[in-house]
Amino acid sequence: MKKLFKRYCKILELQDDPQLIKEYKKLHAMGAAWPEITQGMKDVGIIDMEIYLSGTTLFMIMETVLEFNHDQAMAKLATLPRQAEWEELVSKFQKTSSNASAKKKWKLMERIYKMEQKKEYSAIEGQVETVTFK
Repeated sequence: MKKLFKRYCKILELQDDPQLIKEYKKLHAMGAAWPEITQGMKDVGIIDMEIYLSGTTLFMIMETVLEFNHDQAMAKLATLPRQAEWEELVSKFQKTSSNASAKKKWKLMERIYKMEQKKEYSAIEGQVETVTFK
């Protein structure tokens, strides 16, 4: 069985402070993210999310339902319970302002290569992918 979904990749810069980075990692450790934040992401159509760190650069992989509209979903996410509080909390670790929304902080990346790519999509559209289940 095949299932279609969208994938978005984003980056964000952290403050160049090893102690702050250590604290930021603790906020995102297994089971540490606030349940309202995780639920809010699911409620707007985010199926899965991973965040990786290299130096001060965060790299996010966000997988969503096929009908996901990035701008609409990010606008809705900003209104959900505790989202503004979470954004304010994590902003002290990030090179951004304390009142910036997730959409303003995380910059969409353009995909420039995929092995055996069949179609091109813009960053805002998301990359349509297929996963096969047995």
